[in-house]
Amino acid sequence: MEELVQIGKIVSDINRVKILGLMHRETELCVCEICDTLKLSQPLVSRHLKQMREAGIVKTKQSGKWMLYSLRESRIINCFLDTIQDEIKTLPTIITCTKE
Repeated sequence: MEELVQIGKIVSDINRVKILGLMHRETELCVCEICDTLKLSQPLVSRHLKQMREAGIVKTKQSGKWMLYSLRESRIINCFLDTIQDEIKTLPTIITCTKE
């Protein structure tokens, strides 16, 4: 039940829902790709990602100097994302950063 409450808190914010949708669609994203695509500030996106990581929804992977974010496997999140699949399709195209 605790997991459900944590996920409820996460999906109560439209920006976090958009971030989840992008990660579901694109698999892995860095902070700058999320910021540029959704036109959100880096501190705001980092705070949202931290909350999602602490809730156990998001995992990280170091790739050189970049931190990549992706979704952890979760039945509840997958069910939620399946429900909003049509809205996920309307999210903007990823603005890719140059990871050199």
